[in-house]
Amino acid sequence: MSGIKITFEEMQYIARFEDITSAKVLDCIVESDRIINVIQQGEMGLAIGKGGENINRAKKAIDKPIELVEYSDDPATFIKNIFGSVITIKAVTFKEVNDKKVAEVEVAAKDKGLAIGKNGKNIAKVKLLAERHHNIDDVILK
Repeated sequence: MSGIKITFEEMQYIARFEDITSAKVLDCIVESDRIINVIQQGEMGLAIGKGGENINRAKKAIDKPIELVEYSDDPATFIKNIFGSVITIKAVTFKEVNDKKVAEVEVAAKDKGLAIGKNGKNIAKVKLLAERHHNIDDVILK
């Protein structure tokens, strides 16, 4: 994670989110239609709050949708966390292809479209975060 560069705008969003929720944000990605926060392992409950009150207060204050991902030192667990609990992940395996680290993610057939997302938005998020945090060059759905 030491190679991650955080912009001034991202630092501002991190500070605001941490002030509201008291959860530690390890990474923040600001996109035109959402903010993706990587939360320190074990602090997802704090980030969400009782009945979702913390995350809802943060969304209202920031006036943008916020997506949360719980960090894990284990790349397979982290990839599962990025996809979230609504997508059934059967297995995550890793292999080297042309000197590139590739994660193969076996997804339940019914969840494949959701895993990809509209215009590839969800799989793009997985690839970006997997590369930023675990130096994984590509993520392939099986």
